[in-house]
Amino acid sequence: MTTLKEQLHEDLTAAIRSRDELRSSTIRLTLAAITSEEVAGKVKRELSDDEVLKVIAKEAKKRREAATAFEDAGRTESAALERAEHEVLAEYLPKQLSDEELTAIVAEAVAASGASGPQGMGAVMKLVKPKTDGLADGGRVAAAVKAALAG
Repeated sequence: MTTLKEQLHEDLTAAIRSRDELRSSTIRLTLAAITSEEVAGKVKRELSDDEVLKVIAKEAKKRREAATAFEDAGRTESAALERAEHEVLAEYLPKQLSDEELTAIVAEAVAASGASGPQGMGAVMKLVKPKTDGLADGGRVAAAVKAALAG
């Protein structure tokens, strides 16, 4: 079975062959981020698929935030490029939770913790985080928890 990193290398080769500039540059930057993560610290190590996924998620988040920043600055071309790069990275990430799925997980955690009001945020987040890790953006999760506790 190929690792996620090997898959990225294979996809990079395919993108270069098909002259897909966007895909090849996005994958190349992501592989560079993975390599820098591998050499960070005292000993060079091979990242597990889970760790590689976290790096890809971090890169995708950077693209999403950059797209928003460019959009706010009125630079629609740059924003569109960042969104396109985000789409490439999204193919490697697990399917994100829908709003309904996220709301159900949060409601279940609120009921299980018995928390209410803003002071219950930490207790609920502790229950929700393991179920949503990698499947929903942290900001989305926090907003859903805040809404559930306010409601």
